[in-house]
Amino acid sequence: MATATKRRISVTLEQQKELEQLSPFELKDKLIQLANISSRQSSQTMLNAGRGNPNWIATTPREAFFTLGLFAIQESKRVWNQLDLGGMPQREGIAKRLAAFIYDNPSMAGLAMIRAAIEFADRELQFDPDAFVYELIDGIIGDQYPYPDRMLVHAERVVQEYLAKEMCGARVLPGKFNVFAVEGGTAAMCYIFDSLMVNHLLHRGDRVALAVPMFTPYIEICHLDRFNFEIVEVTADEVAATDGRHTWQYPDAEIDKLKDPSIRALFVVNPSNPPSVAMRLSSIKRLKDVIQNERPDLIVVTDDVYGTFVPGFNSLMAEVPHNTIGVYSFSKYFGCTGWRLGVVAIHEDNIFDRALSVLPQIFKKELNTRYGSLTLHPEELKFIDRMVADSRCVALNHTAGLSLPQQVQMTLFCLFALVDKTDRYKKLTTEIVQRRLNALWEGMKLPLPADPMRCGYYATLDLMIWAEKTHGPAFVEFLKKNYHPFDVLFGLAEKYSTVLLNGSGFAGPDWSVRVSLANLPDEAYSTIGEQLTEVVQVAVTAWKAQQPA
Repeated sequence: MATATKRRISVTLEQQKELEQLSPFELKDKLIQLANISSRQSSQTMLNAGRGNPNWIATTPREAFFTLGLFAIQESKRVWNQLDLGGMPQREGIAKRLAAFIYDNPSMAGLAMIRAAIEFADRELQFDPDAFVYELIDGIIGDQYPYPDRMLVHAERVVQEYLAKEMCGARVLPGKFNVFAVEGGTAAMCYIFDSLMVNHLLHRGDRVALAVPMFTPYIEICHLDRFNFEIVEVTADEVAATDGRHTWQYPDAEIDKLKDPSIRALFVVNPSNPPSVAMRLSSIKRLKDVIQNERPDLIVVTDDVYGTFVPGFNSLMAEVPHNTIGVYSFSKYFGCTGWRLGVVAIHEDNIFDRALSVLPQIFKKELNTRYGSLTLHPEELKFIDRMVADSRCVALNHTAGLSLPQQVQMTLFCLFALVDKTDRYKKLTTEIVQRRLNALWEGMKLPLPADPMRCGYYATLDLMIWAEKTHGPAFVEFLKKNYHPFDVLFGLAEKYSTVLLNGSGFAGPDWSVRVSLANLPDEAYSTIGEQLTEVVQVAVTAWKAQQPA
């Protein structure tokens, strides 16, 4: 950190104030530049804890994918075998041929999982073996357009089962979720915002609620001219009575803001980003009560990408399924950001389809014209299927859908989790982030409070809470008067070649920082904790020097 009279970093106070308007992901690039310069001028290794990309991958379902690919080529050549050329795989008898392939290659990587997955699909999901195996093999070859365009039949059923297990506590819900396979959570966000607007379920200038702190793009999208939403913040600002720390939970009064009928939609990331804490059950129940008794029309969009890192996670999809659009990305849990795998899930009985049926006639006529080339009864087209069409400007609906090899890898990820009855892989990944979280706090020489709702994928540290608890309100006033919140970030980058993100960019506290616990080696996090303490100690030393003798 740097004092107002003698700054220790090259970025001026005025420049830092200008940088406040940037997304934290853009500010990160500036910090990386400084960290790289510092790294070149010293023997330090840059530690970029601003990235959310995990440094682990799920190997077994990938082995299954590539081994299935070898079998798929064999099936292609069985049909038509010329130099460099094969034919389309054939469905009849393909399950038996795969069984023979497995028998003939007992040591080939991934085959044990393939066998277990097919047995699970046969036993638990009652799939026709030839139909399921053919979908996998033809899909992995990628020789045809996706059909159905929203998602392959067996792939959708597998993902439904996976979402029930991981997002809904394995509860048996009445009805089912229809699933749209998309190019990661980012595509899901774009498609949802677009289709809500196109179908007049939201309008430019509407009031919407954001559960903050919040993944920055949700905030930024709302401010785009096309949407220009009026934002109401539902803030996770509760603090523990015992020690004043953030619990990152929503007080009842914040949930109750949603009783306001002018608020059209609620956007939630759960577990939150960057606090990385799941919404507690009492808050979920209160939200459910508000919706059932006062706001049955409230649109809920929940992004649950980090749900697998919380034991027994319970999504809003499970509690208010009829009002909820669920977003799930496979990127973090399976280490597959480059695969671009995500889904949008909407219950078959939902408020969106009902709202479409009662739109003013002028809007119905407009939408019937928009979707009229797809069906003779466009007014009956479900909202999720409109989303599919909207994703390809309607006119290209016949070639819509996530690529088939991507859908196959998604299916294998889900089957891998479903056949893992002891949750061995889940325990491995949760242990990784919890181990790193402990190391971070040990580096700061602080005890880590227990929290069963903590996800641990990120850590958000409010330095002002620490300052007041450790040194009292006088030190807090000194900090506010003499320092900028970004001093911590730039001090870390310039002195230690370490990159963190500003919590304020996520509508979090001004003096908070986000540490990603996913992308660096375990030993890096105790180092980051020590560095944070040392950077803050500069301000402590300056403050003490000004105290009367």
